[in-house]
Amino acid sequence: MKRIGLAALILAALLPPFVLNQYWLHVAIISLFYVMLASSWNLIAGYTGQVSFAHAAFAGVGAYGSGMLALYWGVHPALGILAGTLLAGLLGAALGGLCIRMGGIYLSLTTLGFSEILRIVITNEEQWTRGTMGLQVPGFFTHYSKTSYYFLFLIATLLILVLIRRILASDMGLAFRAVLNDELAAATSGINTVRVRLLAFTFSSAMAGLAGGLYAHYLMLITPDIPSLGQMFLVLAMAVIGGMGSFAGPVVGAFALEVLSEYIRIYGEYHLLLFGLVALIIARFAPEGIAGLATRIGGRR
Repeated sequence: MKRIGLAALILAALLPPFVLNQYWLHVAIISLFYVMLASSWNLIAGYTGQVSFAHAAFAGVGAYGSGMLALYWGVHPALGILAGTLLAGLLGAALGGLCIRMGGIYLSLTTLGFSEILRIVITNEEQWTRGTMGLQVPGFFTHYSKTSYYFLFLIATLLILVLIRRILASDMGLAFRAVLNDELAAATSGINTVRVRLLAFTFSSAMAGLAGGLYAHYLMLITPDIPSLGQMFLVLAMAVIGGMGSFAGPVVGAFALEVLSEYIRIYGEYHLLLFGLVALIIARFAPEGIAGLATRIGGRR
């Protein structure tokens, strides 16, 4: 049965370019971008209990790093995205090394401050970033094709999901859960809790950088909206509504909220308020999220 289900999922993932029009194919590509962000954020928040508000900022690091390399130095986007991913991972390791030990609310406030500092720097360094006007960067492919970008995003998303799955199934994944459930007991049993959390933070930051680099070369325009708090709260809502701490939750949440946002776009910035309302309802009546709710209903049958 598992093989049949897996085959059905693969078939469903390959179909969109052949059945969707260009508008909804764009929505599918953006949904894959959010799957990468929400799943990688879930790795630190859902499995080690660290609530970071810098995840969108690391996507911005990947986007601006790759975009500026391509625009100013003619580096191919494939190498630029790789460089942006490494830069985001290194910055994640540096920021994590500074604030992981603090934990709790202090970690959240520090990452929030980092996110705002990065956004302010990007907005004011107009000679390099073009500020709020946005930076136009080359596309990943010579000839623009949404079908090509869809498969590029699909491959990157699958790579990230497989990597997360392997991490969670390894000894490192067990250490993540041990730290989440009882940090003192984990430390007593010989787990280096700071090292475990720092590894999760670094991996998660690099994955966000990869997503940001792909996003930049797909849109071919980078603005300070990518590392904004609005973007961060959207990613957080996707993970919570989908089911934080579960593998499928962020995937379900990213697709559900991105499609929903297309229908409520007419409300402008208030769509975040609606997402917050949905998150409150889910937290009240289904704290395990949509994925957990579906599993619970399926288990009763």
